[in-house]
Amino acid sequence: MLQQLLQNSPLGPEEITRLSTAYKQALRTIGVQDRNDPLTELIARKIIEIGQTGLKDPVKICVRAIEELRLSNGQL
Repeated sequence: MLQQLLQNSPLGPEEITRLSTAYKQALRTIGVQDRNDPLTELIARKIIEIGQTGLKDPVKICVRAIEELRLSNGQL
């Protein structure tokens, strides 16, 4: 899903790799395995939004996305 949203993006390879890492980690953290789950698009959009704030660390992007979407079970 993230790749689809970034297809026409002006982001460079490093930024795309960073966001992809954060996205995959977020899906693992909350236990989403079905890539067709509507939640994947919500997470991808949030990851992109946070990535555009200048935050560079994929782990921090992941944690913030999960927190902002209120998907955390308190184990982050």
